[in-house]
Amino acid sequence: MQLRYFAWVREKVGFDAEEIDLPETVTTVAGLLDWLAARDDAHAAAFADRGTIRVALDQMHVEHDAPLTGAREAAFFPPMTGG
Repeated sequence: MQLRYFAWVREKVGFDAEEIDLPETVTTVAGLLDWLAARDDAHAAAFADRGTIRVALDQMHVEHDAPLTGAREAAFFPPMTGG
């Protein structure tokens, strides 16, 4: 799966994209966020407050309970503000 990081999420993990092989036990967006947060200190910092992270699967925004089935890309965004 291709992962893309934007704004301060990218700054905290230290890069803008990576290709990963997910464990079979990671089946939802929430599971992916938990798995990423456990990878290393940089990811733990980026995903410390998972509730604020917006996620898109294959360029469609989804809720954290969304299944990962068939998704080829996940993108992670901090909260967005208007203006």
